[in-house]
Amino acid sequence: MAAGAPRIFVSHLSGVAVFDPTGDQVGRVRDLVVMLRVARRPPRLLGLVVELATRRRIFLPMTRVTSIESGQVITTGVLNVRRFEQRPTERLVFGELLDRRVTLVETGEQVTVLDLSVQQLPARRDWEIDRAFVRKGGKGGAFRRKGESLTVEWSAVTGFSLEEHGQGAESLLATFEQLRPADLANVLHHLSPKRRAEVAAALDDDRLADVLEELPEDDQIEILGKLKEERAADVLEAMDPDDAADLLAELPTEDQERLLSLMKPADAADMRRLMAYEEHTAGGLMTTEPIVLRPDATVADALARVRNADLSPALAAQVYVCRPPDETPTGKYLGTVHFQRLLRDPPYTLVSSIIDDDLQPLDPDATLPLVAGFFATYDMVAAPVVDDSGALLGAVTVDDVLDHMLPEDWRETEFDLDENETGEADQGTADEEQDRGVASDDA
Repeated sequence: MAAGAPRIFVSHLSGVAVFDPTGDQVGRVRDLVVMLRVARRPPRLLGLVVELATRRRIFLPMTRVTSIESGQVITTGVLNVRRFEQRPTERLVFGELLDRRVTLVETGEQVTVLDLSVQQLPARRDWEIDRAFVRKGGKGGAFRRKGESLTVEWSAVTGFSLEEHGQGAESLLATFEQLRPADLANVLHHLSPKRRAEVAAALDDDRLADVLEELPEDDQIEILGKLKEERAADVLEAMDPDDAADLLAELPTEDQERLLSLMKPADAADMRRLMAYEEHTAGGLMTTEPIVLRPDATVADALARVRNADLSPALAAQVYVCRPPDETPTGKYLGTVHFQRLLRDPPYTLVSSIIDDDLQPLDPDATLPLVAGFFATYDMVAAPVVDDSGALLGAVTVDDVLDHMLPEDWRETEFDLDENETGEADQGTADEEQDRGVASDDA
C-alpha cells in the first residue's frame, strides 16, 4: 500500500479472501499477528494468519502483502505453507486483543476494545496498530447500558497485559458472525483454552450447540466442563440427539447422570435410549428426531415440515410415515416419502398413497459397514431405523456415517499440498523467519 493510505479497521479484514498475483484465491484471513512494544508504542503488525482451502493455517508476513483493497488481500505469491505456530512474543488481534478491558490514560476510565485500526508507515513496508475503537461503560451483562464509543490513539490507552482475566467476547463474535458453525468451530479450536471458554460462554445455546457438534472431542469435553451444569444441560438439549449422546458417553458416569437429571425428561429419555446402543451401529448413529407424519397427512403438511430451517438437508430429504404415536419410537412404520416425490404430487395428496416401501429399513444393531453399504448401494442421504416390532426408532444420516468412518482426528487433518505449492513455500521460509526475527529485535 502506498504512503498515506487510508486506515483499515481489523474487523473489515475478517474472512477477507487472499489472492496471488494471477488472481487465484489462496485462502482467507482468520487473524492478525502483532507484537506489543514497550512505552505504549504502537504494536507492529507482523503478518496475517491465513486459512488455506485445506484448512491449514499459515503465516503470511506483511512484507508478502502487496495490496489490501476492495475487500481483498493481494500477495506476492510466495508463501510458506508450514502450519502457523504462535511465538511467545506474538499476539493474535481477534483472539487476544478484541473485547479486552483497558484504561484511558487521561481519565483512568475503564473501556472495552471493540476494534483496532492498522496503517502502513510512510515510506516503509512496516505496518502498525495505530488506534483503538473503544466503548465506555461497565462490563457485560444482559441489562448493561452501552456507553459512548470513541476512537483514540494507541498511546491513549493502557492495560493490554494478557494476564488480565475476564476478557469478553462480544466484538470477536461480531467479527465472525457470518461464519458457518464448522468454520467458527475451527476458530475456537485455535484459541487458547481461556479464550475458548470466554467465547463459548458468550454464544447463545443454539449457536454453541451447533459449534460443539463440529469440534474435536477433546474440545467438546473441555468446553462443556467449563459451563455451569444447568447451562451444559440446556446446550446438550439443543444439540442433535445423536451428537449429544456421543458427547455424554465420553463423560464419567456420575457426570452423565447429573446432566441427564437436569434435562427435560423427554430429552433425557432420548439420550439414554441412544446411549444403550453400541456406538458404531445404526442405533448408535441415528437421530431420534426425523420428520414423522401420520398416514392421513397431506403433501402440503409434509412440505411445511421439510421447510423447517433448523433441519439439516439430509433430514429434510425425506419424511417417514407411521401410525401413532408420532414421536419415536413410533407406532408401525409404513414407509418413506422422498422430497422429490413431494414436489411432483398435488398438495392435497395423502402421503400414505405415495410412500416408498420397497427398501428394507435398517436394524438398530446393523454395523457401520452395513449402514455405509446401504447408503452407497441405494444412493441415500438418510435411512430409517426400525425395531423388531416395526416401530420407527430414528433415522441415520450420511453425515453421521462419514463422521464415524473418518479417522478420529479428521477435523484437524489436512489435504495433501501439491508440489508447486510446497515448492513456493520453501522459497518463502527464510524471508518469513527474517521478518519475524527483525520484529522481535524491534520490541
